[in-house]
Amino acid sequence: MRGYPGWNSRRAVQVLDQVFPKNATKQPSLVIVYFGGNDSVIPNQYGLGPHVPLQEYMQNMRNIALHIKSLSKKTRIIFLSAPPINEEQIVGNRDAEGNLIRTNEGCRVYSEACLSLCREMNIKAIDLWSAIQQRKDWLEVSFIDGIHLTCEGSKIVVKEILKILKEAEWEPSLYWKSMLIEFGEDSPYDPVAPDGKSTTNISGFPFPPNTWDWD
Repeated sequence: MRGYPGWNSRRAVQVLDQVFPKNATKQPSLVIVYFGGNDSVIPNQYGLGPHVPLQEYMQNMRNIALHIKSLSKKTRIIFLSAPPINEEQIVGNRDAEGNLIRTNEGCRVYSEACLSLCREMNIKAIDLWSAIQQRKDWLEVSFIDGIHLTCEGSKIVVKEILKILKEAEWEPSLYWKSMLIEFGEDSPYDPVAPDGKSTTNISGFPFPPNTWDWD
């Protein structure tokens, strides 16, 4: 499912039933929830903007988790905590009084709140705030605009998600190497082998080959 720029946990709660109706014929196997970066901006004096107070943010995330858990016994959840930011790279990152609108410290607070909630509710979570900052050059290579991730930043997210999928004791497993291949039988329509006289079943191969580090 796509994400919407600028959304926060408050708006997500408002559309939960529309996005994940409990009476749907099919329910998702995995839902990755990612809120906190926008919630953590400083409050606006007129109550405008994406800021959500910390306690409300935690309750919103709790409500999201409870709703998703109720969809199906086999619906799994991964929460991504608020990521770090490069404050200096963000254009227009100060309000009329000169205060920073987004701060890395604010992201840390919301990240820790999310992780604390996940421990309490036994939900798989990724400490994105810490993971991205493991690289010494994270400030230079992680962001397009100080907030949104570059290819290098996204690789870290993918690596952390795949790690959870591989290690989670879920039945059935959602790790790609452990998933069943529904149409794994050999076929004359498979790619032709170098000898020209046989075919090669590549249903279980990563694509494109030799370019993804899945482990």
